Amino acid sequence: KSCRNQLNHITLYNGSLPNGDRGRRKSRFALCKRPKANGVKPSTVHVACSPQAAKAISNKDQHSISYTLSRAQTVVVEYTHDSNTDMFQIGRSTESPIDFVVTDTVAGSQSNADTQSVQSTISRFACRIKCQRTPPYTARIYAAGFDSSKNIFLGEKAAKWKTSDGQMDGLTTNGVLVMHPRNGFTQDSKPGVWREISVCGNVFTLRETRSAQQRGKMVETESQELVDGSLIDLCGATLLWRTAEGLARTPTLKHLEALRQEINAARPQCPVGFNTLAFPSMRRKDTPDEKQPWVYLQCGHVHGYHNWGNHREEREGREGRHRECPMCRAKGPYVPLWLGCEAGFYVDAAPPTHAFNPCGHVCSEKTAAFWSQIPLPHGTHTFHAACPFCAQQLTGEQGYVRLIFQGPLD
Repeated sequence: KSCRNQLNHITLYNGSLPNGDRGRRKSRFALCKRPKANGVKPSTVHVACSPQAAKAISNKDQHSISYTLSRAQTVVVEYTHDSNTDMFQIGRSTESPIDFVVTDTVAGSQSNADTQSVQSTISRFACRIKCQRTPPYTARIYAAGFDSSKNIFLGEKAAKWKTSDGQMDGLTTNGVLVMHPRNGFTQDSKPGVWREISVCGNVFTLRETRSAQQRGKMVETESQELVDGSLIDLCGATLLWRTAEGLARTPTLKHLEALRQEINAARPQCPVGFNTLAFPSMRRKDTPDEKQPWVYLQCGHVHGYHNWGNHREEREGREGRHRECPMCRAKGPYVPLWLGCEAGFYVDAAPPTHAFNPCGHVCSEKTAAFWSQIPLPHGTHTFHAACPFCAQQLTGEQGYVRLIFQGPLD
């Protein structure tokens, strides 16, 4: 029953959800071989004359997908048990068929209260992943998940069509997008191309906007197989797929903690107050303490918190948007530094030397460079690079800055 793969929720607050990881709602989810296979595969196709007749067919105690073509015609595809695969379902619903409950998280928010007023764009039954129960444990993703009645319904307005071999297929309202990085999830990774995955697992170019009626072009040379580092976007939450092999090469939390202690042992100093700085423990990641390192994002000089160069109009808030660095007089945001705590987002095990702009999350140089190049879907038709630890949109020329410590570190 060993765990094979892991899904990491990117739009979260640095390693755990704002109110803590609970039950099926958590920041990472391990997919392990089930005691008994629960996968399904398509079998009988029924062309029913009316939605009522379709309901009668799909009410049996087995999985089915209903495609409503018109008020007069619905096609129901029955699914039968597949003893070779395990199925895992992801979505916003807290009903029992969902294995991994995901919620929209507003970028940079630290509590669920910040997100309650926003209407969710994540589907209740967003997608399903089927994993082979035998090596090489191939995982394939499909749009839409089965509900408590074991059904998937694609209504009249959903994009749907008959394929060349007579099978039905369709897209969900806001779609399931996937991007496979080139060169895997390593320090040599480069962004791939975002594609849309259909209900039957076919690959398409993106629609003009997220919920447009017209599907993109089918990309027959690409597959819905997930690889280490595949990104899955559910329109409101982005997930990172890590394989067991990939995670074996990834730094552990223990390693990140050792790097934190190493930085602190070098006793970096504030060049203004001459006080020793120290990164707080990974459990404390919300309120800055008195030894907390702060950075001028324009230049990368690291200080303790002080009021030097705090222009009068900025004195109201603790984090002045534009402060002048005492070392080089560069003006820019002045923010506390936080270590990135989700080890699954690191592409290597190098020391944390760079910080994302504007949030101040710290990680290795290669990790910062990788995420700064990744265009993550935002809203219905825009993309932008974001910090993986808090989902804030990156700003500045590169989206990250090299940290310059005063003292033995640099």
